[in-house]
Amino acid sequence: MLSKGHVKDVLRKNFGFEELRSGQEEVVDILMSGRPALAIFPTGGGKSLCYQLPALMLEGTALVVSPLLALMKDQVDGLVSKDVAAARLDSTLTTDEYREVVGRLLRGELKLLYVSPEKLGNAEFRKLLKGVKLSLIAVDEAHCISEWGHNFRPDYLKLGKICKQLKVPRILALTATATPKVEADIRKRFGIRKDDAVKLSFHRENLDLRITPCTPDERKALLLERLGKWEKPAVVYVTRQETAEEVATFLAKNGFAARAYHAGLRSDLRREIQEQFMDGEVEIVVATIAFGMGVDKADIRTVIHYNLPKSLEGYTQEIGRAGRDGKPAVCEWLACSDDLTVLENFIFSDTPSERAVRNLLERVLKIGDEFDVSLYDLATSCDIRQTVVSTVLADLEMDGSLESRGSFFDSYRIKLLQPISRVLAGRAAKEKKLLEGVFSGLDAEWKWLTVKIAETADRIELPKEKLRDMIAELEASGDVVLKKSNWRQAYRIKKAPGDLRVLAERMAKGFKAREATNLKRLEQVLTLSSGKACLTKVLLKHFGEKMEQPCGHCDRCRQVPPTKLKRRKPRKIADSELESIRELTDEKLATLGTPRQMARFLCGMSSPASMRARLYRHDAYGMLGDLPFREVEILAESLF
Repeated sequence: MLSKGHVKDVLRKNFGFEELRSGQEEVVDILMSGRPALAIFPTGGGKSLCYQLPALMLEGTALVVSPLLALMKDQVDGLVSKDVAAARLDSTLTTDEYREVVGRLLRGELKLLYVSPEKLGNAEFRKLLKGVKLSLIAVDEAHCISEWGHNFRPDYLKLGKICKQLKVPRILALTATATPKVEADIRKRFGIRKDDAVKLSFHRENLDLRITPCTPDERKALLLERLGKWEKPAVVYVTRQETAEEVATFLAKNGFAARAYHAGLRSDLRREIQEQFMDGEVEIVVATIAFGMGVDKADIRTVIHYNLPKSLEGYTQEIGRAGRDGKPAVCEWLACSDDLTVLENFIFSDTPSERAVRNLLERVLKIGDEFDVSLYDLATSCDIRQTVVSTVLADLEMDGSLESRGSFFDSYRIKLLQPISRVLAGRAAKEKKLLEGVFSGLDAEWKWLTVKIAETADRIELPKEKLRDMIAELEASGDVVLKKSNWRQAYRIKKAPGDLRVLAERMAKGFKAREATNLKRLEQVLTLSSGKACLTKVLLKHFGEKMEQPCGHCDRCRQVPPTKLKRRKPRKIADSELESIRELTDEKLATLGTPRQMARFLCGMSSPASMRARLYRHDAYGMLGDLPFREVEILAESLF
């Protein structure tokens, strides 16, 4: 065990801090003692230092699993600026950059390596790690490992098993939001003792919590008034991408420096908006939940929820981004019952039918003993979201039916940067012949050539991996530029999965249980808004924390009475709408072949198949978006 003095020396030299914060010292002590730990720290609680500091004091490389590329890049850039040997392996790296990082890893030159959960789930990457001394594994956003976590991610499911296989004793699971049930799940999966779970209080005395019931017609005027009154910078959270664009445009027209931020924007545009917000050029970001993780801005003065939060976990995480400098900040929620329909519809439409799950299983498990698939193609052909596809495949891996064999691009667009004669000059006869085979379909040297890896490898009688290496060498030498597409995942069947009908039924029940959990989370949000108790006290109780006295800095403590959010009675479907729906049914579109597909379409919920068919351009798309999904599904069932 290292002395406290040495720990402080490393802390001061590499990070510029004199002392560790509350909770950080306990986590570091557990890890340095060689045991796994869980850190449940609220947003801004200093989680990253809990693994960065031990990584510098331990022999070997710390592997950091993070779900966000932007967050990985920011963390690595920050560490490198402090002369810490850190790197990341992700899809944004060029072939040369990737090889350079792998070389440094194998030579033991890296103290921290950041990867995605998908990368760690890759069997080929894990083989690479066998030649690496790992000091610890840190799993960020660890609540994603639990199916009861508020933003569950299938690839996290495998991490507990993978960490055991890698035989790394020091595991650090980190999260900003974990209920007692999720905390117990995380500890079980990573073998963490109850005493080694370090949990900081979620109580933030500087946050002024407000809930203002309103109608849809009142909301924009209230937003203008609040943003005119409350200090900025500000974040306005909305549910849908279209709402983000609409509200940001509205604010800009009314004189505010506001921009929309959501997952539908190009990654470079999202980064530009984030940097403008960090630099103060943009004072208000109107965002979906895609915005926030890793945004290290301490002076956010206002957070407004324009739409209902999806869960108390999400709400707590989002308001936690305000006032991280310790100064007063306002967190207001413009509570409108009309949001319930949209949020519930999202939950219902995400749940696959048993028939869809069985279709997926048959497509995957009847291909052959070794196969590769495109998650995008599977999602489209089965018309279920990629998250569902990933969850099914992760479940099959967990029960030992499948083994992941790595992932790759199967289609390259290649453009020569110099004449083919010069590319071939000086190469051995065999290599020259192979390259001539690759470029045989090129009718003009300066055009793009599409190379399907599997087809081309068969035609020129070369293993697929060798062909990829050959093309990568051409890129590295400056002979060509590449555009890669059609990402595929390779698998091997390890054991027969049994009766697919029984398996599909079991998995479908699991998705229904998750649906019920998400609906319950939404109900908890409503309970918070309509309850008489101190808002802070209710939130803390949700996370298993007891608060003896009311907080004194929320609406309930100021005697602002609660208002129960009442659902509006659903409107009647107009005869003209019924006629349009009948006409649509008569078209017998393949992508609207089941009542659930039709209901999703009419409620304005996109699906993989409808997106590929561009049905969102159809006049009937979203026609019944203001009605409860189940009611629309019953209508659709009556027409089939």
